[in-house]
Amino acid sequence: MKNIFVIGAGGVSSVTVQKMSMLKNDFNEIILASRTIERCRVIKELIKKKFNFDIKIEQLNADHTNDVVKLLKKYKPDIVLNLALPYQDLTIMEACLREKVHYLDTANYEPKNEAKFEYKWQWDLHNNFSKKGLMALLGCGFDPGVTNVYTSYAKKHLLDEIQSLDILDCNGGDHGQPFATNFNPEINIREITANSRHFENGDWKIGKPLKKKISFNFPEIGFRNMYLMYHEELESLVKNFPEIKRARFWMTFGDEYLNYLNVLKNVGMTSIKPIDYNGTKVIPLKILKKILPDPSSLGKLTTGKTCIGIIVTGIKNNLEKTYYIYNICDHRKCYNEVGSQAISYTTGVPAMIGCLLMSKKIWFRQGVWNVEQFNPDPFIQQLNIHGLPNQTVELKNKLKF
Repeated sequence: MKNIFVIGAGGVSSVTVQKMSMLKNDFNEIILASRTIERCRVIKELIKKKFNFDIKIEQLNADHTNDVVKLLKKYKPDIVLNLALPYQDLTIMEACLREKVHYLDTANYEPKNEAKFEYKWQWDLHNNFSKKGLMALLGCGFDPGVTNVYTSYAKKHLLDEIQSLDILDCNGGDHGQPFATNFNPEINIREITANSRHFENGDWKIGKPLKKKISFNFPEIGFRNMYLMYHEELESLVKNFPEIKRARFWMTFGDEYLNYLNVLKNVGMTSIKPIDYNGTKVIPLKILKKILPDPSSLGKLTTGKTCIGIIVTGIKNNLEKTYYIYNICDHRKCYNEVGSQAISYTTGVPAMIGCLLMSKKIWFRQGVWNVEQFNPDPFIQQLNIHGLPNQTVELKNKLKF
């Protein structure tokens, strides 16, 4: 399985396709499709110049299953790598079922008109994929993705039982802009402004957005304020590791960023509800997306590092243990290698690795799966090879917050 059909041509896609192009023996043919063909052309020219490798490009509106089917019929790929918008997941998965193509994405399905983050719709396709002998791998970015792999690695090698899980996502970088998002603003802002949700003692606890704040000392970055949020990998992790009593997700934000976000929210610019403007229905968040800097343009401006990882507490040989597994990624080094900042890099590299493991059938099982349901070791090995090494530290004490 060496022919890959990539949907989406943003910063993450640029990283993924470049990384694939470095492995020509593993990826014979790459087709890149997006509704914005010019973005595809830019990546195609970059790949040709850097790697002397020709990729094919197509214009595609992935909102429509029939349009996806048409291109799958034309190219007959082995795997569809979906790096498009999360609310296109189901139309793309349906196309894969029709044309018998394996599927991989980096983010779970979201309804277009509601900020609702659940795997249910995709998990419901498990039998459909299984009956056709197909595999769908969900959430193979960094978070979700690598954080799930870290969790399964901890269960396999460090702990007999995981009792608590905290996922910590810190972007210690600075792009010098008054306000910008590090990936698609439409998705990023929907996620940040949603209610927080964490799992504790069998129930989901819901809170107001960005209300619980903790100052945490991140390796190689220092103290940053991180906020309790909901993130999709929590749903699959507590399902697949039912012994977990508490699971939380934290992300850092600077005060200036939050001040801008609150102003935009208060004047209605983060809303996904259509409003009437001169007789035309428009969605404020889509307008805001057009106004804000393109995340793919931030690479050359961004300095500093990211630190993303998990802290797990559990039992090993009847003793309580706590481990911190994390990756440090340098924005400047990422830009020098692939012309993107670390946020795109940390998502794009795992997506390539997921494709690699599926194509080699190192990770392969019929049906719809999350990454923590596979052996973490080959994935960890590939992360170390391709620029995202992890560090594992045993902590003296479990978290006190």
